[in-house]
Amino acid sequence: MLRLSRTKFALIASAALCLTSTAHAQYPSKPIRLVVVIAPGGGPDVAARVMQPPLSERLGQTIVVENRPGANGNIAGELVARSAPDGYTLLFGHDSGMAINPHIYSKMTFDPLKDLAPVATTVITQLILSVHPSLPARNFKEFLAFARKTSPPLQYASAGNGSQHHLSTEMLKQRAGINLVHVPYKSGSPAVAAAIVGDVPIVMAGSSSGPLVKAGKLRAIASTGRERLKLFPDVPTIGEFFPGYQVNNWLGIWAPAGTPEPVILRLRAEINRVLALPEVGERIRSVGGAEPWITTREEFAAAIQRDYDKYGKVVKEIGARID
Repeated sequence: MLRLSRTKFALIASAALCLTSTAHAQYPSKPIRLVVVIAPGGGPDVAARVMQPPLSERLGQTIVVENRPGANGNIAGELVARSAPDGYTLLFGHDSGMAINPHIYSKMTFDPLKDLAPVATTVITQLILSVHPSLPARNFKEFLAFARKTSPPLQYASAGNGSQHHLSTEMLKQRAGINLVHVPYKSGSPAVAAAIVGDVPIVMAGSSSGPLVKAGKLRAIASTGRERLKLFPDVPTIGEFFPGYQVNNWLGIWAPAGTPEPVILRLRAEINRVLALPEVGERIRSVGGAEPWITTREEFAAAIQRDYDKYGKVVKEIGARID
């Protein structure tokens, strides 16, 4: 049997560590795949493509944006969670994938809290409740009155069962005492498209729908944040009518669990530098109410836990499940 002296073993181990450290120092050495949880055109996709060029430049490698919509981000999440933990496949996802899906899906093939490693937050915003221009409700107060008397109930479109768009509207229904029928879509973009053509008269959508409101294709009647959107200062928040109601949604980047710490640190540092660029902030804000969101590792973890607890309570109260 071959036996190694302690000295030789230490030398071999040291050499292996040096090779590993060198590999991490050279990261990235090939293109990076950035998997987005929704279809092209929605908020996460817009943010990812705004960040793509400067981040690619800073990392010195091509970043390929790949859209994998469906199951409120679970399809994209599973793909990344099952990828090699080397930093070359990343998830550009939303908070609901981490904070809502574990509560609402009875069967998941991966655990987003265990199988994905938080890298960096990217954008924070709020949702916009909009209606088709043909709906006889010019503002939120008129909308509530119209919804209460309409039979059969009005339909609303969302980014999918269990999405933040869905749960925030269900929270509104509870607070306002109105009945609306949920029509889920695969992501926010097709949900907004359905509202534009009038297939569904109401949509709870991300701030990327702001330009469509400006163009007159939708009528914004309320927003979900603590303060009014700067883009629509005349549009009230839902909290102005129902104190305590507040929903902010945010986006972030994750890597497969087990990704080396030096790789995650490099990614986080470059992502934060990109988000701090004035031109990036300006482009993100231009889509309607979104803001770059730079956090520390601890703040990112706290945001995930806070929303996980909040939405777990909401899901339990409304009895929402997806089998």
